Amino acid sequence: MAESDSPILASEAGLTAEALVRGIGRLFARNDIWCLPEMPLRCGRRADMMGIDAKGRIVIVEIKVSRTDLLGDAKWPDYLDYCDRFYWGLPPGLDRQCLETEAFLPDRCGLILADGYDAEIMRPAPLLQLAAARRKVETERLARTSLRRLVTGGDPKTLPWGPQD
Repeated sequence: MAESDSPILASEAGLTAEALVRGIGRLFARNDIWCLPEMPLRCGRRADMMGIDAKGRIVIVEIKVSRTDLLGDAKWPDYLDYCDRFYWGLPPGLDRQCLETEAFLPDRCGLILADGYDAEIMRPAPLLQLAAARRKVETERLARTSLRRLVTGGDPKTLPWGPQD
């Protein structure tokens, strides 16, 4: 689809991070990538979205809804050690020219534009394979965190019984 024909690019500004999570989640679901929002990483950071594709590769999306947030974030390079593919997730109206500069590693990072209903990959993220041991640990952590959220969502009284990652 040509960029000018994209319904995502025509959507309105003022979107929240939660709306972008929903739109990106729908895009990923259609592509058999299943994500969890707000995933804590072992480095102490928290990925806005972390998921696994059908081949077991780990994907992280860092969502930014304002230029100030995008330019002021110095922690995102820490996420690169925890994924096979890294994407920026932005609303369509946000100025994204800075993502083409070397400081934002355009050869390492993909770009997704999203609204609250859908998303579109504007630049695919290159595949940079994690070490097998790191992938195994992160996949298990993602699975356990997902299951914990599922169980405690259905029965909040189970929350204090297990250790928190």
